[in-house]
Amino acid sequence: MSTPTPLAETETALARRYRLELNTGTTTPTWTLVPGVQEFAPKVESTQQKSTTYDDEGWADSTVTELAWSIETKLAHRCHPETKIFNAAQEKLRTASESFGAPSVVHVRYFDREGRDEAYEGRALVTWEPDGGAPDDLDTVKVTLTGKGPRRKIANPVAPPSGGTLALADATAATMKGAA
Repeated sequence: MSTPTPLAETETALARRYRLELNTGTTTPTWTLVPGVQEFAPKVESTQQKSTTYDDEGWADSTVTELAWSIETKLAHRCHPETKIFNAAQEKLRTASESFGAPSVVHVRYFDREGRDEAYEGRALVTWEPDGGAPDDLDTVKVTLTGKGPRRKIANPVAPPSGGTLALADATAATMKGAA
């Protein structure tokens, strides 16, 4: 009996691996960091409709008919230390949450800040909910971005060039596995 090869993926990814950016440009995209992210939870939810027929011989069957994406994030509400003016990207999110029509829609992207393949962009509606708190609490805000249309896969803007660090790590792992 041979000893199974141990898994190479033994390190747990950190939740802080995501970076959220907001398009603050008008005609061409200008991607601006949304600072102060304390929690970040992207989601894709499916709507499933029952599609069971007699051919399924009594087993239930369903079909995905719609996908919806969203991001729930908690932000430390940032301001300039001297002027006390709130961060421009956070303010754009807040004002979009209080608007109608086109001004209520923001263009966002998020990606793995370590260069992994996970990177998406889309347009979203904004919900801005201040957390409130005690006199000694920080000013934090729960922001929900609700997708308006598709979430599109994009090339990760911080991915290493082809043959970069991640490709080298993959090649090294393959070589080590072959040597075992």
